[in-house]
Amino acid sequence: MGLPRESLATLPDIVSHALIVSGIRRCGKSTILHQFTKRIGKPYFYFNFDDLRLSAFSVPDFGLLDAIIAESGDSFIFFDEIQSAPNWELYVRQKLDERFQIIITGSNSSLLGGELGTKLTGRHITKELYPFSYSEFLDFSKASRSLQTLEKYLESGGFPEYLKTGNEDILVQLQQDILYRDVAVRYGIRDIASLKRLLTYLISNAGHLVSPSKLTGTIGVKSPSTVLEYFSHLETSYLIHQVPRFAWSAKAQSLAPKKVYIVDPGLARTGSLSFSPDTGSRLENFVFLEYRRRTDDIYYFGEGDRECDFIVNPHGGKPLCVQVCWTLTKDNEEREIAGLVSALDFFGLSEGFIITADTSDTILINGKTIRVVPAHKDSAPNHWQASATVRT
Repeated sequence: MGLPRESLATLPDIVSHALIVSGIRRCGKSTILHQFTKRIGKPYFYFNFDDLRLSAFSVPDFGLLDAIIAESGDSFIFFDEIQSAPNWELYVRQKLDERFQIIITGSNSSLLGGELGTKLTGRHITKELYPFSYSEFLDFSKASRSLQTLEKYLESGGFPEYLKTGNEDILVQLQQDILYRDVAVRYGIRDIASLKRLLTYLISNAGHLVSPSKLTGTIGVKSPSTVLEYFSHLETSYLIHQVPRFAWSAKAQSLAPKKVYIVDPGLARTGSLSFSPDTGSRLENFVFLEYRRRTDDIYYFGEGDRECDFIVNPHGGKPLCVQVCWTLTKDNEEREIAGLVSALDFFGLSEGFIITADTSDTILINGKTIRVVPAHKDSAPNHWQASATVRT
């Protein structure tokens, strides 16, 4: 059954709605749902649509599947990677109407979002799963929180299979499988070389501002719209996440460059062309993932030449303003503080955070309290605390 996942407790035992667990391939979706079925103690019917023997599965085959389910006598159904089947959403609706309990996994956020929204309105609950978090990595490794284990996590990431073997070919092959199977084949992309160049560029520039319209020459395509399509496909396959600049206007948000983050530190390392590790960007990617596991209401803040890395839950009334850097130095301290204070002023807040690798501090400036927090102290960002001397 593997390591019990942190999000296992959030999965509801519910019959009236389909339970959907989505996320990147090989992050442990099937395992967590097997853990879930064991927890609730019901016999279940398991069917994996991603099996090669089912590559020619078509709509008439659902009739055969119905007969096999009826023969099993189970009323609890577990469908793995169901997005591979045609008209799957109609079949799920049919089984719900027949009072079957259904849980589903899938690795394409577009199919699992748009199709469910139209065919299963009000009849599904969706949960996202990521590779192991830092906390889960520590549980798996039987290690404690420290700068050393944080650095190790930033190197290895959280894909369970890689952590079990230490074979980097697993991460390289996983990236290629997703690129070809979940993106190129699914969306009929023939220019795979350009798609691969784009992904390599994004991985190598994680945490930096990226403007898709300016990447045509970099990846070798003629149309900016093609780059935008590639971005969308990479995001729906969960390889990347885009973070927009905060603005009250939706139009202003859409026109501004976005920041791009990678779904796992291990993939970010093995897929990058950079010859020297950008520790600051890797830490920023880590912090993003910690927040993203909890919410998708995340932005960056930019005003003139000042920038704050994360504005978390701004639509919740009182956002969290967070700056990230590996270490505060005389060269970067003024810039990091100025960007954070600018965001705090904009939102009318008195407290913000600077997350570093291993520094604790409290800074008082212009009536603001800035807490400098070590990233490895607690993986729940809202509970990161500082405990050091106060300086002004």
